[in-house]
Amino acid sequence: MLKTAALKKTAFASAIAATALVPLSQAQAADYQIDTEGQHAFVQFKISHLGFSYILGSFQEFDGQFSYDSDNLDAASANINVQVDSLSSNHAERDRHILSGDFLNASEFPTATFSSTGFEPTEENQGVLTGELTLHGETQEIEMPVTLLGEGEDPWGNYRAGFEGSTTLSLSDYGIDMSDFPESMHDVELYVTFEGIRQ
Repeated sequence: MLKTAALKKTAFASAIAATALVPLSQAQAADYQIDTEGQHAFVQFKISHLGFSYILGSFQEFDGQFSYDSDNLDAASANINVQVDSLSSNHAERDRHILSGDFLNASEFPTATFSSTGFEPTEENQGVLTGELTLHGETQEIEMPVTLLGEGEDPWGNYRAGFEGSTTLSLSDYGIDMSDFPESMHDVELYVTFEGIRQ
């Protein structure tokens, strides 16, 4: 009986010791909720208008989460869901056209999603986020260079981290036919910036 108790005590002590050896970055998940409630997040786009100027716009409704720990950068990840019909380019008639079957076809494909598959640090506070972007019913792997803008406690006791990133998408990769338009309109620049609140 005493021998059994001693073995249990030894096993328990070994488990505690093993737990103590686990790095803090693994023991405590650094998960963040993107702060769309306070609108400290933006999903924006920029596309040429016939080679004469640019159309700028954004998606007003989206949500997502990301994981980040400066001591465990290889585990960084992000997931974002965007409501396509929330697009705004500050011109209602144009927005209806972009959302129509001619382009984004929002009635059939109401949601765009991004789910990361990896992260590679490149230099201090920078790296490349790789993941699958689904838009217009098509899924493609993309790479997005991202930069840590800052992290720390806010005045209300929350811990925040903020990032920005951008990438260029070929619309034909997502089944959007731009063949009737100048080549300058075949690509769109996607820009995101967001703060997250650690959970």
